[in-house]
Amino acid sequence: MYQSLLTPIKQFLNCETPQAWLDEAQKPQQLSTVLIDHLLCELKAAQSAMYLIRKYAADGESKQQLLAWFQPYEDFAYRGIGNLDSLKGKSNISKAIIAKSNSPYSQSLIDKMVLLIKEELHHFYQVLEIMTRRNIEYHPISAGRYAKGLLTHVRTYEPQTLIDKLIIGAFIEARSCERFAALAPFMDDEIANFYVSLLRSESRHYQDYLALAQQISEIDIQPRVEFFAQQEAKLILSKDSEFKFHSGVPALIN
Repeated sequence: MYQSLLTPIKQFLNCETPQAWLDEAQKPQQLSTVLIDHLLCELKAAQSAMYLIRKYAADGESKQQLLAWFQPYEDFAYRGIGNLDSLKGKSNISKAIIAKSNSPYSQSLIDKMVLLIKEELHHFYQVLEIMTRRNIEYHPISAGRYAKGLLTHVRTYEPQTLIDKLIIGAFIEARSCERFAALAPFMDDEIANFYVSLLRSESRHYQDYLALAQQISEIDIQPRVEFFAQQEAKLILSKDSEFKFHSGVPALIN
């Protein structure tokens, strides 16, 4: 029922999730890691979008509003402050984010990224709900190599830096979507249904990132997309000493 969403994503990615990762991910002892890392991935995706808005698009007051919007989530994830009840209803921002006047693509970036942030923070809350129902206690875990591995290839001059970060955002969202779909058949009904429910928004997110990258670039971004597709596939297909939601082939894991 969701193959129409996955077909363009599988064409965009250079590889599918290896069976070895799926074998590890469906082990009962890995459920807490899968859920906690998924929770943090939702926050990091929202943070990445927020940082782009703050650096490239928003005026001064709006930058502070964005920080305030994120504070309850960051307090919970990094400082152990708050709980499911304190985060309820916090995913919507009450004030408009105003574009700064000297950037030609500010409003487009704000419109797409604010919607993405709202959805990712709502997904964060949904994952936390599932964890709470299962008595899985949250604890911070270190980030894997995946996003950092992609970011090492970002060019260091503008607007190419922004273009590369947007393309990387597209790959992270596309891989998330592909991985939700691959993992869903091996999970219990609650998690499987939740993962399937995420596919539509995740598939739109990767398209929004690509559209923004092409809007900003004066040349065709496809060669750069192909470059990052190769780098992303290397991270997914190579052995990885850590098991995370976006990790590669499990190595040294019992």
